[in-house]
Amino acid sequence: MPLHDDARLFEVLTLEGAQAGLSWSTILHKREGYRRAFADFEATKVARFTDAKIERLLQDPSIVRNRLKVASTVANARAALAVRDEVGSLDAYLWGLVGGAPLVNRWLGGDIPAETPVSRAMSMGLKRRGFRFVGPTVCYAFMQATGMVNDHVVSCFRYAELGGH
Repeated sequence: MPLHDDARLFEVLTLEGAQAGLSWSTILHKREGYRRAFADFEATKVARFTDAKIERLLQDPSIVRNRLKVASTVANARAALAVRDEVGSLDAYLWGLVGGAPLVNRWLGGDIPAETPVSRAMSMGLKRRGFRFVGPTVCYAFMQATGMVNDHVVSCFRYAELGGH
């Protein structure tokens, strides 16, 4: 479903990045831990995390204790605030990359790609703005999770429900 709340978009971007190299079920089981550890994904609060706070988070078993991934969440919060200052919101920036409305694919079955030209462009744009753990595959999973792309196969009831024709 299309998601437009900045904190929730930041949350999904964080969780998709944390999932890189791990199973999605691992991240889902740690979702509440992430919400506690990262101030319910309020970018203003997370952006103020210090190196000492990052060190404490690396001892927290309720999140993935990977230094690069934890530090990337703080860096991404700072980048999200810069985007907000520039274009008004993270939502406006991200949804602007898909023209403000979900992209609709017409998959008949088979393999849905792990990345697309749009997710590659999103990845490059986010990286230029200082975001980390935002490769094209992470970005495509993010687009799917936030409703920026309708990737349901045509025979799925959600396809038509989400605007597929």
